[in-house]
Amino acid sequence: MQLSCYNISMITNVSAIDFNTDDNSNEKINTERIILHCDMNNFYASVELLDYPQYRNLPVAICGDPKSRHGIILAKNNLAKEKNIQTAETIWQARSKCPELILLPPNHEKYALYSKKINEIYCQYTDLVEPYSIDESWLDVTSSPIFSNEDYKNKGMLIASEIQRRLNEELNLDASIGISFNKVFAKMGSEYKKPHGITQIDYDNFKKLVWPLPVNELFYAGRQTVSRLHDLNIYTIGELAKAQKSILQNALGRQGVFLQKCALGMDTSPVAYYYQDRDVKSIGHGETFSYNLTNEEEIETAIKRLSDRVCSRLRRKNIFAGGVKIDIKDPNFNLTSRQKILDNPTSSTPVLARESIYLLKSNWKQNAHGEFAPIRLISVTAINLLREGESIHEQLTFDFNAEEKDKIRNKHKKIDNIIDELRDKFGDDSIGLGVCGVHDKNKQNK
Repeated sequence: MQLSCYNISMITNVSAIDFNTDDNSNEKINTERIILHCDMNNFYASVELLDYPQYRNLPVAICGDPKSRHGIILAKNNLAKEKNIQTAETIWQARSKCPELILLPPNHEKYALYSKKINEIYCQYTDLVEPYSIDESWLDVTSSPIFSNEDYKNKGMLIASEIQRRLNEELNLDASIGISFNKVFAKMGSEYKKPHGITQIDYDNFKKLVWPLPVNELFYAGRQTVSRLHDLNIYTIGELAKAQKSILQNALGRQGVFLQKCALGMDTSPVAYYYQDRDVKSIGHGETFSYNLTNEEEIETAIKRLSDRVCSRLRRKNIFAGGVKIDIKDPNFNLTSRQKILDNPTSSTPVLARESIYLLKSNWKQNAHGEFAPIRLISVTAINLLREGESIHEQLTFDFNAEEKDKIRNKHKKIDNIIDELRDKFGDDSIGLGVCGVHDKNKQNK
């Protein structure tokens, strides 16, 4: 995003704002929450340069073995970016553009170690620290005792500035930080000024900062969703915010309404407690295939098998998926991730598989003959996990087909229960999907 930072101007006289929606309901949003999103700059390359300071002023890329299929660019520093080095391109392509490019092997254990050190610094300001990836985290510092005597409107900036300084001084790493009253705007703020920038998006300036942006810049807006918004002549985040809720709901279902709430600054999701059990945040399974998948039936089979494993674990823990996330990796190890909110929380294998297949087909290239672009890896992850009786969002519409859908759900539940009982008695491998596997073409199907 090519935007400059604006001066801080947070509301101090009110603790909440009433947002009127077109269904005449009021929703109070706390605009005095102070949420930070810290995003480390060029994390892999920056960590490697700690051990190779002689390369700090040279273009550097992290890559796999040039003699194998792993010989691609995984990450790079700013000087390499200036040479137009692209992540996931082959090493020979990168070297043809930049012969002097320094290539270093990856060290994932080292990255995990530094990620832990970074989050330990965050935890000195609040225990509400939620890692989003190895180099990104949200922090809720609203109730932090740090700078508690300072003017409220400056607290977020003071903490962000100190964290940024400490990361640089103690770890010799740089971060860009977004500050806002919700997680969505905080994450978007961390993208505004890279590297080493701090941007605050508050209630006074979010319409000026966020609304002119293309709708694809909105966090959670995937490619397929953006395409459907374009069909509705919605091209900016501001146009999404001002659209009729009924139109969004008819075209995109609950996802459309949820995205509009994000555009309006109505994201109320909390920042998770750092020390809570991370296993209950998501449950996923992935598979790297021995050959690249392009056939639709094989891809669907793989997704159904992965969904079956995920849902089996969900049912054992008596929890439900409020959303689903799918990761797809091509032969060059270029990763595509997409997720969506489910209309109803589920632990049903057919439901999770159906939604996962929809996500893949909506976001992965398919030619006129029905073949997909080659796929090296697929993972299916249940997200936004819920206990029975919990709900992420209110039911938005009355479903005239609810009775029929209940019959289908009950049928799926009975089948799932029978499968679970057989696996409990005879083992996990005692029963599976009645389809051929895709682990290896030479393996005999059972």
